[in-house]
Amino acid sequence: MGTSKNIAVIGAGLMGHGIALTLARAGHKVMITDPVDAARESVKDRIAQSMAAMGCADSELPAALACIIVKASTPEAVATADVVFEAAPEKMALKKAIFAEIEAHAPDDCILASNTSVMPITEIMSDLRLKRRAVGTHWWNPPHMIPLVEVVKTEWTDRVVAQTMFDLLADAGKTPVMVAKDVPGFIGNRLQHALWREAVSLVENGICDAEAVDTVIKSSFGRRLAVLGPLENADLVGTDLTLDIHENVLFDLEARQGPSPYLQGLVEAGKLGMKSGQGFRTWTQQEADDVRARVASHLTKLETILET
Repeated sequence: MGTSKNIAVIGAGLMGHGIALTLARAGHKVMITDPVDAARESVKDRIAQSMAAMGCADSELPAALACIIVKASTPEAVATADVVFEAAPEKMALKKAIFAEIEAHAPDDCILASNTSVMPITEIMSDLRLKRRAVGTHWWNPPHMIPLVEVVKTEWTDRVVAQTMFDLLADAGKTPVMVAKDVPGFIGNRLQHALWREAVSLVENGICDAEAVDTVIKSSFGRRLAVLGPLENADLVGTDLTLDIHENVLFDLEARQGPSPYLQGLVEAGKLGMKSGQGFRTWTQQEADDVRARVASHLTKLETILET
């Protein structure tokens, strides 16, 4: 484990509490804050619940919670920070305002990181006085259970800053990857939503229903994705066979540049997925809860297997 650092996490919601949990378990001192009183007041309880869901031993909890200090404001949280993680909602104006406040109160040698899944890091950080110390870190949901964190460099990011962040995450047990160019969606979401675009198109064009799409993925190539990436698979079957397949199928895949009209129609009709009871499929509350429990159980079991 690397040297313990003072970490500030701005935002104590789903992502922020998971980031704080991860870094506290790694032995770092974590100052966390949120503008919502209820979020600050409940964050330690939610961290305890998340650790229980992960199957952490009861004996681990006191040490992790002892590393977490809840602060009333951003200036208090960042005053002595070595690294700041912003975990606010995905709103550009909000993130820019938060970083203006952070930079006004954090030490000049503090590394500044924005957690976002698709927003351009370059734009988020464009108003900073010291742009070289800023990076993006895309933690995946739930951040305390998914290993990957994408470290995103802007044109200004100092190489040492990016590597320091990479090493911090690796030492905390994450699996970081370096994104050399700041592009929308970085690596993971570009890949994920290319798949989702084709999945929506299959349903939209009457080729199959949503359940069939999910069944095909879960019962075929999805089973090997955790241990065999797509380019490893291409090398495994041969680049010549991969080229042959591409010559016969790529011309027919969905290639529209904007969102699917079918997806837009679902949203306009209030069919927002599990939270509304209907999206691509119809969901009871129990079915939605079962899916969430299944995902958490799978991730916990997978982490246990990888640790042994």
